[in-house]
Amino acid sequence: MGRILAFDYGKKRIGIAVTDPLKMIANGLDTVAPNEVFKFVGDYVAKEPVELFVVGLPKTVKNEPSESMKYIEPFVKALKNKFPSIPVEMHDERFTSVLAHQAMIVGGVKKKERRENKELVDKVSATIILQSFLEGLRFKNGLI
Repeated sequence: MGRILAFDYGKKRIGIAVTDPLKMIANGLDTVAPNEVFKFVGDYVAKEPVELFVVGLPKTVKNEPSESMKYIEPFVKALKNKFPSIPVEMHDERFTSVLAHQAMIVGGVKKKERRENKELVDKVSATIILQSFLEGLRFKNGLI
């Protein structure tokens, strides 16, 4: 059984989350610079079986693709080219940054750290994208 890797793509940083081997729980994995992401993923898939990539799909509140799609589409294309045996799915990422900030508040992360530690926000956002994707799969399969 392979894991699922999820990406919260940003121009400065990419938050990465991963499932456990049973694909029950999403966990934050790391935050990397866009120019380092393919090396990171290559190293990871060499150590762990990965059966799916999930990339956050940025949409506006009007359900239209956001401006950042111009950066994400080339990333998705490159991901498919570099890892052709691993399928890529897009998953709605609206409000994940807001949810990430709320989760950090509930988790007791201090205001100063939330403001200064953007890597943590990106990693938590990727985790929320992946957990939402997993819940969608469970719902679709009648497990919820």
